[in-house]
Amino acid sequence: MTLQIYSTCPQSKDVPADRYAAAVAETARWSEAAGCTGMLVYTDNGIADPWLVAQTVLTATERLAPLVAVQPVYMHPYTAASMVSSLAYLHGRAVHLNMLAGGFRNDLIALGDETEHDDRYARTVEYTQILLGLLRGETVTREGRWHQVRNLRLAPALPPDLMPEVLISGSSPAGAAAAAEIGAVPIRYPAPLDQDAPDAAPGGGVRVGIIAREDAAEAWRVAEERFPGDRAGQIAHAMAMRTSDSHWHHQLARAGAAAGPTTPAGSGDGEPDPYWLGPFKNYQTFCPYLVGSYDRVCAAVAHYVDQGTRVFVLDIPPSAEELEHTGTVLSRVGART
Repeated sequence: MTLQIYSTCPQSKDVPADRYAAAVAETARWSEAAGCTGMLVYTDNGIADPWLVAQTVLTATERLAPLVAVQPVYMHPYTAASMVSSLAYLHGRAVHLNMLAGGFRNDLIALGDETEHDDRYARTVEYTQILLGLLRGETVTREGRWHQVRNLRLAPALPPDLMPEVLISGSSPAGAAAAAEIGAVPIRYPAPLDQDAPDAAPGGGVRVGIIAREDAAEAWRVAEERFPGDRAGQIAHAMAMRTSDSHWHHQLARAGAAAGPTTPAGSGDGEPDPYWLGPFKNYQTFCPYLVGSYDRVCAAVAHYVDQGTRVFVLDIPPSAEELEHTGTVLSRVGART
């Protein structure tokens, strides 16, 4: 069974400026050595431009594909297509695309964009269709709601073997419909293991963190040390919940409420439920974590694979060693017959 794995790039806001380029290059090399297909590069109003970060990824590695987050509000679809083809021209490498419809609400408002949730997905569909048409070498004419182009062609042309993989959030009905319309991989946030996910698309993906060790207690010790309880973070999380119209944000919050508190490691006879929303609730990251022994986390990942998941977008790795532990889990799942 073939699984496609993406890591995630450190954010500039979390690393001093004089160390950031080195941190990006180092994480990219860890990811490549671990066998990842690519590395997600975030975008928002408060971090370094993802296209410039992607260039650093390309120069530091031999095959790893930057998975660039593309926000339609930031640039014309021609400009995004030109970025992909120019990086391919300069480096002979593919750049994958993570198409966005939303973002932090205050970021969008600051840019003068108050488009409603489902309309943002419709805009992203229109945007992506123009972008991909240009990358395929077509002459594109489109009289769209958000973009109008006439006899537009891209130069330099993109070699067909360097066409990007395209991902998009598929947590909401609008996101799932957009993924189907543009042929993108829908990425969702996995539900707790005891909750069904009937809307999971076969061949789709999940965004999840993994902390696994041979011994469950050690895995939980590492997890709680990396993501300690943080009252300020909990307040920030509550504020974000009040202002966000993001389907995935509220979906995760509901999942956490339904799942209840995680049993602390070492209490009771059995290993705790590996599904953990502690980092999400403390505003430390934006995905669930699977924590525990290799066997238990492997079973959890296999559960999502059995639902049709084939793409895993991991959280930012703190070290090469942590990626190796994650690789142990994923290689066991991938080796199942």
